[in-house]
This record gives sequence, structure tokens and C-alpha cells, in this order.
Amino acid sequence: MPEAPAPITVVEKHLPNLPATEGLAAFLAPLARVGDVVALEGELGAGKTVFARAFIHALGGIEEVPSPTFTLVQVYELAGGPVYHFDLYRISDPEEAYELGIEEAFADGITLIEWPENLGGLLPAERLDVALAMGADENARRVVVRGHGDWAQRIGKAAIDD
Repeated sequence: MPEAPAPITVVEKHLPNLPATEGLAAFLAPLARVGDVVALEGELGAGKTVFARAFIHALGGIEEVPSPTFTLVQVYELAGGPVYHFDLYRISDPEEAYELGIEEAFADGITLIEWPENLGGLLPAERLDVALAMGADENARRVVVRGHGDWAQRIGKAAIDD
């Protein structure tokens, strides 16, 4: 008998402004556990770094959270464990992620990944996808949140829709 596919929960939401995007990140951050991966999808300027910054601050990060566009990874040592923030825009081969310490991040911390599609098959199946897109005006966004595996239970549709 074939194995049943892992559960998936999908929620679509309109985020009218920057505080709404930050609020979604602050809502999801406490649900994260060591070993979790959050894949941040979207075009340039869609709000991936804004989301990551709010997520890290919600977990107790007090320092500045710059985009890791040039460093490729930033690590934040927080009370609940390290948070790894990867920006994989500039990698051309998924294998390059090993040089950045992606295996350690997956095992020892919470991992936020901008441009997760550049990981190809290295992207874990159990993860939280947050796909951001431009909205009707400059600060508005549309977001699709997909919880795969255990994340499906953690992100109750009703809780995010409230």
C-alpha cells in the first residue's frame, strides 16, 4: 500500500500593510521549533526580509536583522536556540548550501530561507512555506502559507484567518 502523503494546510491572506506582514511573522514565530525550516518565497521586494526580521524579533532577537544578500547567511543566537537566516539568491548550485552550513542549521536551529527554490532537492519536505506577492498598493501583500507535515497541525487555518 502506498504511503499517505504528508498533511498540508494552506491559508491565503491579504496583508494590507507592513505591520500586517510583521504581525503574521510574529504569530508564526512562537510556533517554530529547533529543526524547523521556513521557506520564504517571493520576488525581489515582496517582503521576505521584512518577514524574517519580524520573525527573529518575535523570538527575542534584539539586534539589527539585515538582509543576508551578501553574507548569504546570518546566525542569531537566541534563548530558544539559534536562528539561521539564509539568502540563497546568489547561489547557482544547491550543493553550495553545504558550504554555508545548511546541514547544521537544519539540525540545530530554526532555519529561514529566502529563495528556497535554489536549494532544489535539498529543501526538506517538512517545512513551512510563506509565499509573499505584491498586493493592490505599495505596502500591501498577498501571502500563501503552506504547512507541510507537522506544520500542517501547528498553523490552524482559523488562527491565522483571525
